[in-house]
Amino acid sequence: MFQLFLEGGVWGMTLLTLELIGLLLAAWKAPAWVKEIGLLAMITGIVYTLLGYSQAMGVVQQAGDISLSLLAGGLRVGCIPIIYGLLIYILSLVIRMLQKPRI
Repeated sequence: MFQLFLEGGVWGMTLLTLELIGLLLAAWKAPAWVKEIGLLAMITGIVYTLLGYSQAMGVVQQAGDISLSLLAGGLRVGCIPIIYGLLIYILSLVIRMLQKPRI
């Protein structure tokens, strides 16, 4: 699990983890912010994925001809922050559903 954290990029994954901690604290102290923090995590994941793809395409441009397996590995690594951000968003939706008053 820690290997995925490092592969996803230390700064982006740290920011997403801080947003996860903020989400859990908000679920306890400020329930109205749960969905917004989840959305922020999803957008953060998207931004860091796009930054990773931009870096990867810059390397491909400099290297010229590369193998498809190398490109696929780069795309896999680029997807890690968006998956983490989406999982945090899904958690925020679940927390919000559990906090809503029942009919």
